Amino acid sequence: MLTPEEQIYKQIEKAENILIAFNADWNGDAIASSLALFNFLKKSGKKVEVAAWLESDENNKDKAVSVWSFLPGFDNIQTSLKNLRKFIVSLDISQAVINQIKYSVDGQHLNFIISPEKGWFKPEDISTSSSGFKHDLIFVIDTPDLESLGQIYDSNVEFFYKTTIINIDHQASNEEFGQINYLDLNVVSSAEIIYNLLKQDKNGGLDEDVATCLLAGIISKTKNFKAANLTPRTLLTSSKLIGYGARREEMISQLYRSRPLSALKLWGKLLNNLQSDKEKRLLWSLLTPEETESFDTANIDLSDIVDEILTGVPEAKLVLIAFASPHDGSYRVSAFAAKGVSAVEALKVWQGVGNHKIATALIDISSDHWNDEVIAPIKAKLDKNFG
Repeated sequence: MLTPEEQIYKQIEKAENILIAFNADWNGDAIASSLALFNFLKKSGKKVEVAAWLESDENNKDKAVSVWSFLPGFDNIQTSLKNLRKFIVSLDISQAVINQIKYSVDGQHLNFIISPEKGWFKPEDISTSSSGFKHDLIFVIDTPDLESLGQIYDSNVEFFYKTTIINIDHQASNEEFGQINYLDLNVVSSAEIIYNLLKQDKNGGLDEDVATCLLAGIISKTKNFKAANLTPRTLLTSSKLIGYGARREEMISQLYRSRPLSALKLWGKLLNNLQSDKEKRLLWSLLTPEETESFDTANIDLSDIVDEILTGVPEAKLVLIAFASPHDGSYRVSAFAAKGVSAVEALKVWQGVGNHKIATALIDISSDHWNDEVIAPIKAKLDKNFG
């Protein structure tokens, strides 16, 4: 019987065109782990693409996650799946000889103009068909369920159901949706799982670039080795990755020493405004219209500060960051959930969009009614779940 690793390598060997997809929340472990696998497969000679839906701005991923742009292969990440399959128009030419083919666009119609040198065509000579899907293997990385892929999945459901999926994750909430589920709940990050897979390659695929991506995933997940769930196994893996040439100083500088002043000021304001319920399960921070207008909030990634908050308040289950609109009485609210809580469910009554980890909603409410109409119902949900 084949081991899970042998099964995965067998699928890679058979595949001609591979897709790597990761969570729409663009967390550091998912990005770095996916790029590690991308670089490994590219070096192995495979056709491979990597994609993740970016909810904030599908056309400019650098705005929200530019901190990861130093990773090898980052510019190859797509925010949508293109040309998954082809529509084929076939013409029977057994009774005619083709002289010239042209096409024209007439309003909403594409016209093919075919001039025969001899013979003629009948309507029944034309047929149509669809090609198979472009990719014949999918890796889904650090993603608990397919819905967490966002529009990458929602717009291509048939593709995901008809293509072999290798599901790699370390989260207990994973729904085991793959044909092969390569899970390890005893590691801190998905990067560690991918390291355990790639270290078995005997062809030198685990090189400096791959090791750099994997170490970046671990550093992100462990907050530069300061997280409470850090294990000796994680430290040993990190040491081995440095042995492979992982550029630790570069990533530390990029991730922790290069914060723009505007981001640091926003962090300070959010922390200064931070409030909590009595049990500290629910935390929230509101910025006034004047404060929101003074920051470029659309271009600052909030996940890092939320991670710091969750690390400092381990009992927290949900963090809300709310920016008041300078133009009307609404708030743009982002919810960040810890394990066991769904962010999108917390904002459901306000038509929140997102996934279990991160969701956003536009709430039309004044600051005077915030506690009664937003905090109270969300707190009631948490109390119901956690007693």
